[in-house]
Amino acid sequence: MRHSDRSTFHPLARLLHWLMAAAIIAMLLIGLGMVASVSARHDWLLAIHKPLGIAILLLAITRLVVRRRHPPPPLPADLPRLQAWAAHASHWLLYALMLAMPLIGWAMLSAGGYPVTLGAGLQLPAIAPTNTTLFAVLRAAHSVLAYALALTFLAHMGAALYHGLIRRDGVLASMIGVRRKTSASN
Repeated sequence: MRHSDRSTFHPLARLLHWLMAAAIIAMLLIGLGMVASVSARHDWLLAIHKPLGIAILLLAITRLVVRRRHPPPPLPADLPRLQAWAAHASHWLLYALMLAMPLIGWAMLSAGGYPVTLGAGLQLPAIAPTNTTLFAVLRAAHSVLAYALALTFLAHMGAALYHGLIRRDGVLASMIGVRRKTSASN
């Protein structure tokens, strides 16, 4: 069955959105736990962090494919231009970060000579040469981009709440799966 309701996101897009929201929250919390701990938990958190990062990378690629096949519903016509521009820019920034963070993490580990293992003995190939300087640069980039992802994620959540609680324009409802009210039914 083809999804033709342009007032809500495609069901697969909604599923991927919420899966990734949970994964990104978990990843950010795990990352914070890793840098704040030198205990035995560090290795356990790292063992979760690596495969979760690769899962986020694959989910982000899948989301882009789904988005291309099933474009999102249009923003409300009365949304100020600056807000519409900010909405589009922040979405593309989120996509860029969801792709860049795992790739930079993978390259960082490769540069440090550390394997990226996904469990059950599955090890990904190195994507960067072993180089301590490159490792340090990528580690710093991974940290800075983690903060950028956290801030962008918080801004995205704030905007969703603004649309859902203040504007009540159906933008949040479209990602939850509730049909937007049309201007004729308002």
